[in-house]
Amino acid sequence: MTIGQKNKATALFWAAAISLCLGFGAWQVGQGVYIKAKAEVAQLLLERAWQRTLIEGGSHKAWPWADVWPIAMLEAPAQGKRQFVLSNASGEALAFGPGHLLGSPLPGDGGTSVIAGHRDTHFSFLRDLESDDIVILTTADGMTRRFVVDGIDIVDTRHTRIDPGAENGIALVTCYPFDARERGDLRYIVFATPEPDAI
Repeated sequence: MTIGQKNKATALFWAAAISLCLGFGAWQVGQGVYIKAKAEVAQLLLERAWQRTLIEGGSHKAWPWADVWPIAMLEAPAQGKRQFVLSNASGEALAFGPGHLLGSPLPGDGGTSVIAGHRDTHFSFLRDLESDDIVILTTADGMTRRFVVDGIDIVDTRHTRIDPGAENGIALVTCYPFDARERGDLRYIVFATPEPDAI
């Protein structure tokens, strides 16, 4: 192989390598844009389903193949958060918002309603909630209930369970610590009970 042929082969190799890197980078950027767009569209569809629930009653899926639907609206005014509570807390559901833990009372019913969410997305704001902060819950019947944060705890799921019949209120649950790379057995729980004037 002559020097000219070697130079041409080297140039082709580098052109192919650069093209491959640029293609991979474009694919990665495209995936990120797609995931963000999908999440934003999902929230718009959930909003539409929620409005239908408030107007017509019943359960309304945000898209035909969804296995969850919005059952409540959760607001944390001090943190500027407003999120739909979905009908269950399966892994797929939690990708779109916090979910009601089946086996606990529905939000707004008697007992402690457990609502779970991911620590790095929808429930990342839990770390900023403080005692006496207000949490507002609007249920599917259009009733708005105000709760006051009155306890924050970190528990090990291997030894602790939330008693859904303990008292009226809500328990907002996420994995802990907030910056962990993998899910462990610790959970961060914010307890809130009905505002005294609302009883």
